[in-house]
Amino acid sequence: MGAPQQDGQSGQGHRGINRRTLLIGGAAAVAGTVVLARDELGRLWWRMPGVVKKRKEGEVDAPGVQWIAASDYNWRRADRPDDYEIDRVVIHVVQGGYQTALRVFKDPGHGAAAHYVVRKDGHIAQMIRELDVAFHAGNRSWNERSIGIEHEGFVDKKSSFTGPMYAASARLTAGICRRYDIPVDREHIVGHVEVPGTDHTDPGPYWDWDRYLRLVREERDKPAKPTGSASPSEKA
Repeated sequence: MGAPQQDGQSGQGHRGINRRTLLIGGAAAVAGTVVLARDELGRLWWRMPGVVKKRKEGEVDAPGVQWIAASDYNWRRADRPDDYEIDRVVIHVVQGGYQTALRVFKDPGHGAAAHYVVRKDGHIAQMIRELDVAFHAGNRSWNERSIGIEHEGFVDKKSSFTGPMYAASARLTAGICRRYDIPVDREHIVGHVEVPGTDHTDPGPYWDWDRYLRLVREERDKPAKPTGSASPSEKA
């Protein structure tokens, strides 16, 4: 049974959409389209001729990290945080070694990569600039709003997560939180497993969140260090 007619036109069936309703609805649709188009244009301004931002090859966003470029097919150029607000850090675990992560993130057929990869000894590679969108979370909106940090190791091996790894990763995350004014808590620093729609389980049960957040807060409260640039050919 359908809803009762409210326009006093008994017997008119579904002809009850009048010209005023169409005009109002049409105007609203046009207005919504204009807003969406303006929003999208605001995010794509850098693609216009003459306004492409200059980028220095090998430039990094955090001090002491090594630049190793991911395949262009595993990330999308952007202008964050101007076009997409950055308000999350996503913690990943490779399920393999450091070199494995580098290899697959450089593979154009892989279709995914994180911004950073952290080795067991604390060495960090940056593979995608923070201003760009990395395909790391398996969720488009989360990719656009977050920075992904991959860690060498396995989710089911507690020994994967070493002191130097925790310390280096915490310094990295603290710097990210300072740059984008991200709160240091479990709502804004999350595991891949917590991303909506994901089928991943990392960082797993042995990742020590209490220890990690304590280290991040300690690093965040230290005086900020200036960023530097590492050569793409720098060897660890």
